[in-house]
Amino acid sequence: MSNYFFFIGLPYAALVILLVGSIFRYMNFGFKVSSLSSQFLESRELFYGNRPFHWGLMFLFFGHLVAFLVPRSVIAWNSIPVRLVILEVVAFGFGISALVGMLLLILRRLKHKRLLMVTTKMDAFVYVILLTQIISGLWVAYFARWGSAWFPTVLTPYLKSLFLLNPDIAAVSTLPLSIKIHIVSAFVLIGMIPFTRFMHFLVYPIPYLWRRYQYVIWNWDRKKIRTSRKLVNGVRSKNN
Repeated sequence: MSNYFFFIGLPYAALVILLVGSIFRYMNFGFKVSSLSSQFLESRELFYGNRPFHWGLMFLFFGHLVAFLVPRSVIAWNSIPVRLVILEVVAFGFGISALVGMLLLILRRLKHKRLLMVTTKMDAFVYVILLTQIISGLWVAYFARWGSAWFPTVLTPYLKSLFLLNPDIAAVSTLPLSIKIHIVSAFVLIGMIPFTRFMHFLVYPIPYLWRRYQYVIWNWDRKKIRTSRKLVNGVRSKNN
């Protein structure tokens, strides 16, 4: 019964919550959707934690996505042992990068009182789920090796069966505990998106990539400004 709950009930519940919750929040609280960046409170330590975390997570996400969308290509790539080893080592390295970045971000939150003041219970829950996801992924990569080889043949068919509304959990039910934890934490993370700051990923300003450039016109006389000895150039503010 637990396998039916975690690998059939939980995935569909997470997807429904993601879809309905995201639409509801965007329609009713669209202007409150934000990453709630704390950069203005502390930026130095944020830089050193943010970069390895995001780069590691981004590579791993697209790696999983490629294995799901084009499993045959991944299997063909892994047919040569050297390629398989390179892919596994690189993926493990990005996993370590994501873990180090995550730990630095958590220490940053705990270190600065101003950051603790703006940290919510949901933020703490997000940290727990992300840590579970990353650590279980490294656990799988080390003790259940060659994941890029068995993922396309085991997990890809399972995930596709979910989208086809004909779930097949025969193979997933026999997987080691580490892989099950990794799968379950991923679905929990998906279901909690509408209630967290992760929501800002769904409203990313993608049209900015192809919109026309904005022209910035300088209305002041550049020669006068360059030769002026005033501390403040241009029109001074009349506010008291």
